[in-house]
Amino acid sequence: GTTEEVILPALTAKGLTVGKDLFVAFSPERVDPGNPDFKTHNTFKLVGGVTEGCQEVSKLFYEQSIVKVFPLSSPRVAEMAKVFENVFRSVNIALVNELTMLCERMDINVYEVIDAAATKNFGFMPFYPGPGVGGHCIPLDPYYLAWKSKEYDVHTRFIELAGEINENMPYFVATKLQRVLNNMGKCLKGSKIVVMGVTYKADIEDPRESPATKVMELLQKQGANLQYVDPYAPSLMIGDQQYKAHSVTKDLLEQSACVLILTAHSAFDYQMIVDHAPVVFDTRNGTRGVQQHREKIVLLST
Repeated sequence: GTTEEVILPALTAKGLTVGKDLFVAFSPERVDPGNPDFKTHNTFKLVGGVTEGCQEVSKLFYEQSIVKVFPLSSPRVAEMAKVFENVFRSVNIALVNELTMLCERMDINVYEVIDAAATKNFGFMPFYPGPGVGGHCIPLDPYYLAWKSKEYDVHTRFIELAGEINENMPYFVATKLQRVLNNMGKCLKGSKIVVMGVTYKADIEDPRESPATKVMELLQKQGANLQYVDPYAPSLMIGDQQYKAHSVTKDLLEQSACVLILTAHSAFDYQMIVDHAPVVFDTRNGTRGVQQHREKIVLLST
């Protein structure tokens, strides 16, 4: 309802007539940073105009640069579609994250489970677990809908539960890291933890709402000696402490107590990391192609 309830009154407050003096529509952003196949021009657009005239003008505008534009009956439909797209991802990520926690208890490799389920020819779409969700959409948009739903006396329990599960994943990662170190006869406090990747997804520069920063914050509070490697983030603030990115070297890896993969950038040499680190806790399955020394790899559910 933002377009018609907030934006439109502000635009027409000085006497302008919508559909005549100005044309108002909502067209949700659709972008997948780092995706080499889908850019602005070939990502389909939704457009919901306040009036038929608004709809026509907005559709014509986007057709100059977008390969396919889908007109909708109203801005409210376009707004709900945008939120639903992100809720869909949030809920499915939460489902696989919860499955991961169960598989951890049951000593089952969740990635093998997902790959097995993905062999089904129909009715299944694979989602993968991680240390949480990040970016400016998935961690935030579902809560907009949950807040708005209260105006209509609807409690969106499913959406809020998904958010709760995803927000718990950094804590799950921090707790499991403690167990990994305990099994090596070490404690987290004072241990050098080399974090690989801090942006919210692989091969992009955006650290907004990155689960990696939350994990690092938890480890910092427990006294871990943190260092990180990320070619896309030269510096990072965790609390009131600034960290500078390191280069991956044999010495850096060998001198660590554990290497913690939080964002699986394609630029990382995962075999080299596994070769020289004492143990690798991989929360993204970035090491799936590693052939040697796999006994040194710990996944989210193994």
